[in-house]
Amino acid sequence: MDAKLQTGMTRSAALFERAKAVMPGGCSRNTILRKPHPIYAERGAGAYVYDVEGVRRTDFANNVASLIHGHAYPPVVAAVSEQLRRGTAFTVGTEAEIEYAEHMCGRNPAFEKIRFVNSGTEAVMGSLKAARAFTQKPKIAKVEGAYHGLYDYAEASQTAKPENWGQLERPSSVAVSRGTPQHALDDVVVIPFNDVERALSILDAQRDELACVLIDLLPHRIGVVPAAEDFVRALRLWTKQNGALLVFDEVITFRSNVGGAQQWYDIQPDITAFGKMIGGGFPVGGIAGRTDVMEVMNPLNGPAPFPLYGTFSANPVTMTAGHTAMKFYDQEAVDRLNALGERARRFICEAISAAEVTACVTGRGSMFRIHLSADAPQTYRQAYLSPKRAALLSTLVGHLFDGGLLMVETATGFLSTAMSEQDIDDMAAVVLNALRKIKPYL
Repeated sequence: MDAKLQTGMTRSAALFERAKAVMPGGCSRNTILRKPHPIYAERGAGAYVYDVEGVRRTDFANNVASLIHGHAYPPVVAAVSEQLRRGTAFTVGTEAEIEYAEHMCGRNPAFEKIRFVNSGTEAVMGSLKAARAFTQKPKIAKVEGAYHGLYDYAEASQTAKPENWGQLERPSSVAVSRGTPQHALDDVVVIPFNDVERALSILDAQRDELACVLIDLLPHRIGVVPAAEDFVRALRLWTKQNGALLVFDEVITFRSNVGGAQQWYDIQPDITAFGKMIGGGFPVGGIAGRTDVMEVMNPLNGPAPFPLYGTFSANPVTMTAGHTAMKFYDQEAVDRLNALGERARRFICEAISAAEVTACVTGRGSMFRIHLSADAPQTYRQAYLSPKRAALLSTLVGHLFDGGLLMVETATGFLSTAMSEQDIDDMAAVVLNALRKIKPYL
């Protein structure tokens, strides 16, 4: 008998009860959790997700930016279906890996060589290990509050709080996970976002030990605020002058242009980490960069300084799906999607004005984030939400959900090519209604 008929619960509530019995927290990734329970998808089609109760919602989360063409994109479905008949993974190579590597290297001259892995976390981890192997230096520098995945070194200070984040002139390296070794935190140098003077002062004090500087050009956790041109240029110059590498995390931002958000700046990093959208809906990561840097992974002339393995790395299903998705994400598709992003941010601004609430919207390209503040944050400390403000933002996201929109829990949206202008217009109407509902509490 159906769990809903047995217990009086919704199907999603019943599924969550089953999940809690076999998984910590009832899930394998915390991002699905919402109160009173997660929803469970039945299927997705284009810009829409249908849950097990039969409710349709427009998907502005797109599996946290990984579905650039939305759900069940027909060219990907067809290509993957054909590959499945030929096999899913082999202990020998496949031409699919070579073809996709050629395609990716052709999207940006900074991508001279590439290696594929299985997630964005793995791509960032591999990028940092490659930088250490190349420079033979132990430390990495990263921006305070920026999210770069699960790796101990990459996640430092992504959840720092006022009571432990230290002075702005010398931000503390703060653990996210209990039990993180202190020596790992000591090897992470934390710099403030978009603050050239303070960042360079911090880097100068560690110049002899820094292997690389890691940066996200449009960091989600900091507020989807673009990195300032002078900030990026200063980091590029500093790394060149001090024997360190510049690493761009484009796991989310690669959608911004044919060759990634870095093309907005006309600056070439030494290494770029990818993930999410380049898998065409399948788990993926990628590490690309200068030939001499990437050579640390080359085992053909003896043991590689950085041996890189992975059972499912470059499996032909992911390579086929990713290559197919990216072939259809050409300049025309990028321009159309970024125009939809401009429309979304403009209409959200109009909704904020019409609701007469204290709020603003940030973003660039096909990304946006709604803030319940008059001014857009410029640093992690400005973007940090007190428990009260975080609860209010969660309430807003809940109203958006009830209005038929799926968004990331920070009120962030990532568009897909499956969306139309009408989807954007409908979204703005839901945002207006949600803002009016929370107005009394602002």
